[in-house]
Amino acid sequence: MQGDEEVRKVADRPLIGVSTGPPARARDTWELALVAAALDAHVPLLGICRGMQLLNVALGGTLVQHIGGHVEAVGVIGRHPVRPVPGTLYAGVVPEEASVPTYHHQAVDRLGTGLTASAHAVDGTVEAVELPSGPGWVLGVQWHPEMGEDVRVMRALVEAAGATAPESASC
Repeated sequence: MQGDEEVRKVADRPLIGVSTGPPARARDTWELALVAAALDAHVPLLGICRGMQLLNVALGGTLVQHIGGHVEAVGVIGRHPVRPVPGTLYAGVVPEEASVPTYHHQAVDRLGTGLTASAHAVDGTVEAVELPSGPGWVLGVQWHPEMGEDVRVMRALVEAAGATAPESASC
């Protein structure tokens, strides 16, 4: 899951401000249902950018609607370092500080139930979350791994999916 439209939930109330766009209520509803279905089905789940925000909101967390310093310019993917939290799923995939492609102005405020922060930006912004006691492999990253050269996060998703595929899967 990925995207750049606003996820609207701050302290259980919607917020629209100067730095936010209009709500995408139908998209939010559909994508939150998709997150719930993936969690219920125990399939590997990677939330990218908006997808990480949705995962957090789906589990009861809230968002900061606007932060500075994580968008280089409108429409331009920037880069900044993220630091993994030792002992987390993300740290097992990327154990060292890494420069990641980023384009977001929202961030996790309060973590959703069961989520653990697994990477942070230098300014303390939560940049990755995971569900360590959840159903299978669940990771959310605030950046865009599909826009960078480092394929470790994407490879980890594919490996997790391969490990959970039924033995007799056929087309």
